[in-house]
This record gives sequence, C-alpha cells and structure tokens, in this order.
Amino acid sequence: MEFNENTKLADILAAYPWLPEKAAQMDKRLQIINSPIVKALIKRATLADASKRSGYPVDEIIREMQKLIDEHEQNA
Repeated sequence: MEFNENTKLADILAAYPWLPEKAAQMDKRLQIINSPIVKALIKRATLADASKRSGYPVDEIIREMQKLIDEHEQNA
C-alpha cells in the first residue's frame, strides 16, 4: 500500500490492523489514533487529518508507519 496525505485511515487499518497499537507505542502524539472520537470518524479521516490533530507532520507519520510495517513484515 502506498501512503500519502489523502490515504484514508480506515484503509490503513483494514490492511494493517495491528498498526494503531504500534504507532501509539512509538509516539504519544499518535495515541489519538486509539481515541473513541477518532474511531468514530475513521471512515472519513485521512493521514492529513491525523497530522492536524496530532501535530505530527504527515511526512513523518508516513515514514514512521512504513518503518513499522517493514519491521513487522521482517519479523513475520
């Protein structure tokens, strides 16, 4: 899966259901992913939305997510 600022969080979670937990462990700013509000809005939310809410630049979110995915696939 290729990520950009318009990638829907729901699509990411469908492909990588383990990712929110790992992301939240990586950085406290990303714990918002597990909040009830975000879970309710997740179908429409994008990486750009997550960036705005968390204060974490979207390019850094993408880079860190890709790093987590690569590590997960190597350990699988």
